Amino acid sequence: MKRRIIENFPLIITVGQVVIFPYYIIWLKEISYTYTLFAWFFAGFSFSAAWGYRVYHSRKNLHFLGISFIYFAMGIIYVSIYFINVQIEVLPYFALIIQVLLGFLQGYFRAWHVEQSLYKLQAVHHYLLVGVCMIGLSFIKILSPVAFLTSFGVFLLTIGIIGIIQRAFTRYP
Repeated sequence: MKRRIIENFPLIITVGQVVIFPYYIIWLKEISYTYTLFAWFFAGFSFSAAWGYRVYHSRKNLHFLGISFIYFAMGIIYVSIYFINVQIEVLPYFALIIQVLLGFLQGYFRAWHVEQSLYKLQAVHHYLLVGVCMIGLSFIKILSPVAFLTSFGVFLLTIGIIGIIQRAFTRYP
């Protein structure tokens, strides 16, 4: 049973990323002073996601068992948004660092997820789950985007810790 739950972590994380993305965009727009800066942030994210995807495929061992560390790092980044939600002059620089790190991690995660045997089945379930989640979120009164991002970060941290603990107690051949 535990193994089946862990096999569905990539699906849960992919759905969570899609659901949380509108709130992330709102947060990013709030800290961007201009549309040009907002566009540069997303350019940084896109380029670093491509970099993460490429780094994954350039590795000789494509069966990276430490994907839980990727989940954990993404969780830390989302939770860090809660702590830097102050309007200061250096905030755009922090946002750029977050964009580059998060893009790299998501590109790496996406490359890993595409290689998994369950990916085709999970791709179908992804659309269904995103639709259900979006309908559910439509009934929630609007909260601060930081609250959603922090909640998702805590969720990712929890999944990362569970994966790391599971890996520590499971012997691989």
